Amino acid sequence: MAGSAKASPLLIRGARVIDPARGMDRVADVLVRDGQIASVTPHTTEATPDGVQVIEAAGMVVCPGFIDIHCHLREPGLEYKETIYTGSRAATKGGFTTVCAMPNTEPPIDNAAMVGLVRQRATTDALSRVFPIGCVTKGRRGKELAEMGELADAGVVAFSDDGDPVEDPNLMRLALTYSADLGLAISNHCQDMSLSYGGVMAEGRVASMLGLPGIPAAAEESMMARDIALAGLTGGRVHLAHLSTAGSVSLVRQARERGIAVTAEVCPHHLTITDDWVLGRQTLADGVATPFSYDTCTKVYPPLRSEEDVEALAQGLNDGVIDCIATDHAPHERVSKEVTYQDAAFGISVLETALASSLTLVHESRISLPALVERLTSGPARVLGPRFQPLATLSPGTPADIVIFDPVREWVVDSGGFESMGKNTPLQGVTLKGRVVATLVDGHIVYEDGENG
Repeated sequence: MAGSAKASPLLIRGARVIDPARGMDRVADVLVRDGQIASVTPHTTEATPDGVQVIEAAGMVVCPGFIDIHCHLREPGLEYKETIYTGSRAATKGGFTTVCAMPNTEPPIDNAAMVGLVRQRATTDALSRVFPIGCVTKGRRGKELAEMGELADAGVVAFSDDGDPVEDPNLMRLALTYSADLGLAISNHCQDMSLSYGGVMAEGRVASMLGLPGIPAAAEESMMARDIALAGLTGGRVHLAHLSTAGSVSLVRQARERGIAVTAEVCPHHLTITDDWVLGRQTLADGVATPFSYDTCTKVYPPLRSEEDVEALAQGLNDGVIDCIATDHAPHERVSKEVTYQDAAFGISVLETALASSLTLVHESRISLPALVERLTSGPARVLGPRFQPLATLSPGTPADIVIFDPVREWVVDSGGFESMGKNTPLQGVTLKGRVVATLVDGHIVYEDGENG
């Protein structure tokens, strides 16, 4: 990670400090020294010692840096879409201090040499922490298991063929058996390709209106049910990626009740917008309907779904059935989106809007702020395992990975100002509430909002 020299002592004063790992939610002062949390103490107005930099944070929220366990940084091979450098800049602007890079690169991350390359680039180029996820199968072709032990030894933090499911159930059974020994989760893209073949958005009313081929909810739910059954059979660790349907939430809930060790994630876009956005949306400023059709920035895998699905996902997140929020940040160059809806690439650029989008649930009283912070910090750390726990707390002696954000500040999404190379967001021009003010990694300020400087 770039810039690892020690920083001067820093005092973040008077913020609402939320540390779910410690059950903390109070107004306090956070002292950072030598790249670590030195103390979290009740707020005081006493004079600051000489040589200590101060950030006055009254009205702000201070919490552990966010952890994204599902992110596409595109490097190596697809640097025209994103790089580790630009993706990490976008991450820190969004409050994410740790991101896990998916292996659907060119070539894919299916051997120790590729893991080493990503880790080396992360050391030299990244502003955030970047951890590679390794392939489940060689070349992500779904035919033969990758050398999972070799990948684990090289430093991957999970396994996935994301973008493509592991369709062969026996291969998935073997992978889960190995995962039990390695202590690393397998994150599968749950999608029965025979059911979703040719689909470009959610099957339903809007797809019918637009004449677009749909992807049924059963495509996700059928493979998810299979993976849950295989996790129960093998004792392996399955992590269910980007839930998008009410039925998927029910499946996870039932698996937990049966004692099967599964974890699950949901993306901000599946929590907050529906398939209606493919057809049109309201301009809230004047109340006039501003239609746009076939907006390819709404095309995402799995697809945006109905209001009923969105409500079920939000309820599952609030209940803790869904462990964490993950961005599935999928940046694309313009030409991949400025085509017909059928031909457009799947994916949304999410890192820089994730917090504000997710805060919509807080502003609508559908989840508490401490619970939301938990789903962005200790929740994903729990999925990844014990080594990530120190990155998800403000306990003294842990790395000073911190985000400071204003939970009520309004701003208009302008993708032209994104740090990510991917400008593909359906939220362009939308007013959101909640903005990152500063992000620290190892005590260094790696992002600071100029409007708060």
